[in-house]
Amino acid sequence: MEADIVIRGGQVVTADAVFTADVAIAGEKIAAVGDALKAKKTIDATGKYVIPGAIDSHVHFRAPGYDHKEDWQTGTGSAARGGVTTVLEMPNTNPPTGTLEALKIKQGIAACQAYVDYGIYGLLDENNLGELEALAAAGVSSFKCFMGNTFGDLPAPSDGAMLEGFEILARLGLRCTVHAENASIMARRQAQLEAAGRTDPLAHLAARPEVCAIEAVSRAVVFAEWTGARLHIAHKSSKDALYVLRDAKRRGVDVTVETCPQYLLLSTEDHKRLGNVLRVNPPIREPGHQEALWQALREGVVDMIATDHAPHLPEEKTRASVWQCDCGFPGVETQMPLMLTEVSKGRMSISDYVRWACVNPAKAWGLFPNKGVIQPGADADIVLVDAKREWSIDQSQLFSKSKISPWHGRRVQGAPVLTLVRGKTVMENGRIVAEPGWGKPARQKMPPPAPRNLDKTTAAITAARESIRKVG
Repeated sequence: MEADIVIRGGQVVTADAVFTADVAIAGEKIAAVGDALKAKKTIDATGKYVIPGAIDSHVHFRAPGYDHKEDWQTGTGSAARGGVTTVLEMPNTNPPTGTLEALKIKQGIAACQAYVDYGIYGLLDENNLGELEALAAAGVSSFKCFMGNTFGDLPAPSDGAMLEGFEILARLGLRCTVHAENASIMARRQAQLEAAGRTDPLAHLAARPEVCAIEAVSRAVVFAEWTGARLHIAHKSSKDALYVLRDAKRRGVDVTVETCPQYLLLSTEDHKRLGNVLRVNPPIREPGHQEALWQALREGVVDMIATDHAPHLPEEKTRASVWQCDCGFPGVETQMPLMLTEVSKGRMSISDYVRWACVNPAKAWGLFPNKGVIQPGADADIVLVDAKREWSIDQSQLFSKSKISPWHGRRVQGAPVLTLVRGKTVMENGRIVAEPGWGKPARQKMPPPAPRNLDKTTAAITAARESIRKVG
């Protein structure tokens, strides 16, 4: 059988090996990996790595409601330019993705605008627990619970609502991502700092000490272990709660963890030159946390690299008071070059990168082996990487609407030069060459649910009370 495309002569990368092979594509799937494969079209990958498309489990594309910051076309175009072929998009838009109506609005936008494949998060909050099952049935990829405040000012749910939500999600089997910071501590500290006249960049860090993460991560792990819910810790920024996660994994708790380039590569020392541009939740911390996060990746305590792509306009990031500056910055387009640079420095191998950016996210979100790997039967989500290219990141050239980045001017080595999504070339040499709307919802298959303590859930005790009332 003659395939449609063969990628010839490249170094194919898996999580365990690098080897020279051809990759044949038939339709939207990888048909074969081997030698001298035949196809109607040939792509020359000589001298380049051939890797699975990266999967970014944490992006904000702002639509609907904040389209001036980003939309699905600019966001997924940024992803394609950054070698990311699947994204999971967060629910803190306007309206938040916490109802069926809001989900349908976002699904419609994504279907028209997306260049890459995607999943859409549903919201778990105080008032929408009755919507969770319907949202799952309508196609959300997972849920997000904001334990600490972030853009959109969504209030953190009470512990009772969060636990009840986990009880429901444990039955559904979908993973719940948590923004694990203690909302009460942060709100009180920020109010006191503002009253004291602190408006400098480091005031944001002072309002969110590491104990906020230690407490919130611990609480989320307890709720997940008790209910059997699948848990994901977003944007791990500090070393302090790693012991909680290490112990939870040893006990068999189904918890996965992400970190981001900003926490691996930046510290408070970078505030001197970047100021309020670095305001992000959780905050970038002092020197000493970064190497601990690298080690946690190597150990498997931290599973994956995501970006928390959080675009804002330059004027929204450069106000005089840190409290008036929006939190976050774009990242989906720069993550791969930043990490490839660390590969070139010997800090990790190219196989490590594929494990942390492709394979592990695919496994965590029920996308594996359909995505995250180059093997027959998988989606032809493939990126060609020029590991030798040296260049400087230029925020003015970002595909994102957010033309402000802490990585502006940073020298990097390594770049994605071709991105295929399900066999279609979407990006070539930095240019988006596909039409918006090619991206589709990523197909997921999570393992069977494993709920625990079912006799003690809110639903169970409510049903028991109702039975007693009827008998009485």
